Amino acid sequence: MLQRLGRFCAHHHRIVIVVWLALLIGAGVAAVARNGQPKDEFSVPGTQSQQALDLLSTEFPSASGAGATVVFKVSSGALTDATQEAAVNATLDNIKKISGVSSVSSPFAETPTTITWDEGTPSVQTAKQAITPDGQVGFASVTFDAPITSADQATSWFDQLQQAAQPATQAGIDVTFGGAVVDAGNPAPPGVSEYSKYIGLGVAVIILLFAFGSAVSMSVPIGTAVVSVTISTFLTTVLEASFTVGSIGPVLGDMLGLAVCIDYSLFIVSKYRSLRDEGQETLDAVGHALGTAGTAVLFAAIAVCLALCGLILVGIPYITQVGFVAAGYVVMSMLAALTLVPALLGAIGNHINGGRIFHRDHGPDFVGIGARWAGFIDRRRGLVGGVALVILVVLILPVRSMTFGLPDDGDIDPALTQQQSFQLIDENFGPGQNGSLLLAIDLPTITDQNMVQVLDAFEKLQTAVAGAQDVARVSLPIPNNFPTSSDPSAMPTAAIMQVVPTVAPNDPAATTLVENLRNTVIPQALEGTAIPASNVYVGGQTAINIDMTDKLIEELPIYILAVVATAFVLLLMAFRSVYVAGTAAVMNLLSIGAAYGVLVAVFQWGWAKDAIGLVTTLPIVPFVPVMMFAVLFGLSMDYEVFLISRIREHYLASGDAREAVRTGLSTVARVIIVAAAIMMSVFASFVPNPDPEVKMIGFGLTIAVLIDVTLVRMALVPASLQLLPKANWWFPRWLDKILPKISVE
Repeated sequence: MLQRLGRFCAHHHRIVIVVWLALLIGAGVAAVARNGQPKDEFSVPGTQSQQALDLLSTEFPSASGAGATVVFKVSSGALTDATQEAAVNATLDNIKKISGVSSVSSPFAETPTTITWDEGTPSVQTAKQAITPDGQVGFASVTFDAPITSADQATSWFDQLQQAAQPATQAGIDVTFGGAVVDAGNPAPPGVSEYSKYIGLGVAVIILLFAFGSAVSMSVPIGTAVVSVTISTFLTTVLEASFTVGSIGPVLGDMLGLAVCIDYSLFIVSKYRSLRDEGQETLDAVGHALGTAGTAVLFAAIAVCLALCGLILVGIPYITQVGFVAAGYVVMSMLAALTLVPALLGAIGNHINGGRIFHRDHGPDFVGIGARWAGFIDRRRGLVGGVALVILVVLILPVRSMTFGLPDDGDIDPALTQQQSFQLIDENFGPGQNGSLLLAIDLPTITDQNMVQVLDAFEKLQTAVAGAQDVARVSLPIPNNFPTSSDPSAMPTAAIMQVVPTVAPNDPAATTLVENLRNTVIPQALEGTAIPASNVYVGGQTAINIDMTDKLIEELPIYILAVVATAFVLLLMAFRSVYVAGTAAVMNLLSIGAAYGVLVAVFQWGWAKDAIGLVTTLPIVPFVPVMMFAVLFGLSMDYEVFLISRIREHYLASGDAREAVRTGLSTVARVIIVAAAIMMSVFASFVPNPDPEVKMIGFGLTIAVLIDVTLVRMALVPASLQLLPKANWWFPRWLDKILPKISVE
């Protein structure tokens, strides 16, 4: 079927090229008309933190919008001095006038800290908790009436906050800003990372020029990738106008789209060039190339998409969205490789080697180096396999100390205002102030008869939480409603309490605190009271991070098992070999595990962190290993399919298993190395990005491809096939009868 498709596209190349150009223009017009923007919305269904968010959204709509923090600091004197206090208050008044602001706290406000009841009479103790004892540092919390819907909106809010702070800055007060609004509205300057795609593309051009020695041959994969990724980007922009798409989705899509499209096109063009060298005419060569290399491309793309779409098993919407978007880029790359590449080859015809850069008689399939390496592995298969395995195991060892957490403003460029704000709060109000917890309480129906019992439950809850280990302070319960003279029957249906820990959000002790509150402190405090413990949800950003990590750890084994099992079955169907399918699955896991180990060593331990522009060490972002597994398992299947299909082709022709490994490896080694170098160049171009998450993904994928190609595909796989040549192609007859066959060549 693909052979016929290739011949059709080559023969009707004008029509196919026009269709792709029309799709490009149409997608561009749609993107202009429906210009959406990515939005990061983290939710973890079925967890307490999500229940707290839902309750907050329903019962406290004015408090569930985006937030910002304004920090004031004086070097001499105090904020409470008359002039300074007037300047701060003028700033707060200006902030209240910003459209969309629902509430603004004051650093000078007396906050109720405890309440006791003496024969029904309340006694309230207050304290100034948003200003330091010496009065030199204070902060105000700003809440907007809606969540952030776009980067432009956040930028506008941040600009207005800066303008509103002029009275304070003119009075000599240092004003810094933090919070979600500032993070979205004042991102780190992209620097060279703004041109990541173009840098990766430029390096790919150079690699292809060296590989092909021809500007015309190079232009086919590059042109196809540019068209494919541009269309995917336009369509994603349209999608963002109607659906929530996380910001990592388009970034990962750009990485994958460029890398796989160039690689897929490279394999097809390489096969086409070799067939032309054998004397085949254009249409025959295109058809044959698509029928062989194109089939492997289709198989590899399906494997990548299955792994990415399988992220739905993790059960976290954000990760599922990112996986689907990235899979969309891969599908577009596959379609372009299977239709646009044959059309371009048909249009180029006999000029495929035109624009010679290097005068050489061989292309990417040159077998000299590959043949020597294949011969060395055949002679020293035990040594090569053993050394590769030992290196992989050593690289995997750091995984044992992997810890998870989301980056915060303390992990970014110190020149940014949100980092300065974060540090000031950390140093003056404790590390927990930057990651406070929220107790969301779903109250029972309150009447005059049970009011005292509910208040008693509140007091017990606050006392117990305040006395828990690693808790710095707890606010009084804040109800969503209360009786007034105009409506004496109004009763609260929910309440919230802020819990400030003594530890930082990413400290393991914060996880222990959340678990202790949920499992011990709250149930014991509310036992036998008017408020059931099951109605109290521990939330806040720190709790969300913890719940996301726990959810990923819980679901990851299921996801890995599903992907590995699917890949194993696909390889069985394709190569009819238990040994090949089994070793491929195991080696893929070893390769990914080694990449995880390097990630831990660099980002957690700080090894060579300066070389990649990492400001400080930080825990591994919870969803990065999952995304890496999805991408890398699929990509490693690419190289496995291209390598094993060529080895099997020679085995079927000769019947000699060891000779088939030597010949197959020597034939495809150069192409696989070139393809991996291109993929690494694309991934590495995203490492300079100041966003720790993007940097982590780009670096992780770069290292993973390097490990997979050098230690696994070019060493461990051929060595293992040479060690047990008789087992290579063993396949039970009963399994052969029931398992469908898939041709990848």
